[in-house]
Amino acid sequence: MQSGRSCQTAYRVTSREGVRYFLRIMPEEESAGCRERFRMQKAAAASGVPVCQPVEMGECEEGVYILQSWIEGEKVETALPSLSDAEQYACGLEAGRILKALHALPVPEDMPDGEARWNARIDRLLEACRGCPARLEGAEQLFTYIEANRSLLKGRPRRFQHGAYHTGSLMLENGRLAAVGFERCGYGDPWEDFGCMARIVKVSPRFASGLVNGYFTNGVPLLFWKLLALYSAYRALSGLLQPLSSGGGAAEAADILGWHDGMRSPIPSWYFKGYYLQTIDGRPYKLKAPFDFSFLASYGRVFKVFDDQDSGNICFGTEREGQRYFIKFAGAPTEAYDGTAEDAVRRLKAALPVYRDLSGSGLEQFVQAEETGGGYALIFRWAQGSCMGRAYPAAHRRFMSLPVKARLKVFRDILVFLEHVHACGYVAVDFYDGSILYDFETEKTTVCDIDFFRKKPCINDMGRMWGSGRFMSPEEYRLGAELNERTNVYTAGAFAFALFGGYSRSRDRWPLGEASYQAAAKATAEDPGGRQPSIRQFRKEWEKAFR
Repeated sequence: MQSGRSCQTAYRVTSREGVRYFLRIMPEEESAGCRERFRMQKAAAASGVPVCQPVEMGECEEGVYILQSWIEGEKVETALPSLSDAEQYACGLEAGRILKALHALPVPEDMPDGEARWNARIDRLLEACRGCPARLEGAEQLFTYIEANRSLLKGRPRRFQHGAYHTGSLMLENGRLAAVGFERCGYGDPWEDFGCMARIVKVSPRFASGLVNGYFTNGVPLLFWKLLALYSAYRALSGLLQPLSSGGGAAEAADILGWHDGMRSPIPSWYFKGYYLQTIDGRPYKLKAPFDFSFLASYGRVFKVFDDQDSGNICFGTEREGQRYFIKFAGAPTEAYDGTAEDAVRRLKAALPVYRDLSGSGLEQFVQAEETGGGYALIFRWAQGSCMGRAYPAAHRRFMSLPVKARLKVFRDILVFLEHVHACGYVAVDFYDGSILYDFETEKTTVCDIDFFRKKPCINDMGRMWGSGRFMSPEEYRLGAELNERTNVYTAGAFAFALFGGYSRSRDRWPLGEASYQAAAKATAEDPGGRQPSIRQFRKEWEKAFR
């Protein structure tokens, strides 16, 4: 297969013993550069830096070859979207530490100063910009910043450079990172290795921030940001001047200008100073302050952490003796929560009768509740599945790409559950797409996270209640409004538009026919009196539309 530069070819090969390797073949004229890259890669491996291991280099009929270890993992670029924010940030921290280690490798003595080389490149670029007849949007701001800050290049150190350090040149294998793709390595200002930041930020600003913070363990110097802005502006201006650009150069320039407020701010808007991170059983998670979770050992090994809730809860997936559990805990200083631990504990305790009263009809299986670890925990059987919610983009996309027939079955399961909610005397509050899990293997729907359901009769005592605006009825915004089964009907209609209209309530986006659209539109009427009086009636009208 072709890979990397157009004059190189790369293969995955397997030895007679079944060992896999990565084989790259280059033309003879690149042999000198290949030998130096191979030498530096060996030095990195010998220093304990996690890189693909160089095995052998030699001559072949096509030129020269490099044989190195094969990494079975996944490119970070494709792995990041399925990771939590804390995991993305922790992954970035590790990538920053790896880059720092690469920059510490020994370099040849008497390295030439890079200032003259960079100034010559800048001169050529600015001359081309002056001679460009077209007026390029943003070019003047980039031009001005480069000209005003090129003096920062004076005296920059010369270090080993990876040359293309980004999420596509890092592999994730069994939770560990390894650097690959050394084809462009060389020597120069080590901070030039952050030059692919625009590509990284597109994938994950959390990873990008972790990369910077992991590299600079004692705070990020302002000089770094100014130089990174200089290198970014140079790259963006170069892209703008490409005559055959397909628009990518303009897009990158717009991003750079946006992140740097028209080049007025050297610190980009995507950067954040980071989380307080802890780990448990190798799983990172974010908090506002330290908290002792050693009590979780009694529930088994932690294999998953959910730390993004704004309710004050943090959740863990654990496994003990082959049985998996889901633990919802209140009492820790969770990062996304602004209230007190006492309030979070009070609300979670109030949720206990909800799970007991509504057990069955697709709800996650409740096991027990207990005061533990200085807080309060609800324990459930682990429900296998992916979340429908937009907060989990990869799972959400997969869910929404299900065939219509499969989504119709999910919707039927939701209606059955809402009928059960009414029969048990409850109103579904804060019931939204994040409450739906779907097992793609068994085609099973599970309902979870119903902490804020209310026992009837129910009056809105909050004003805007808990919940996602895409699923909340008008009465869930009005202090003193009655919440009843017509509120549940509204939620059902909102789910219909989410599942089949892509969250849009426009007739043009509706794929299922006029009768089903009218049933969903009636269910989401602003006036509760204009809706179907019950979930059963809505279900009757809905199912009639498909006969």
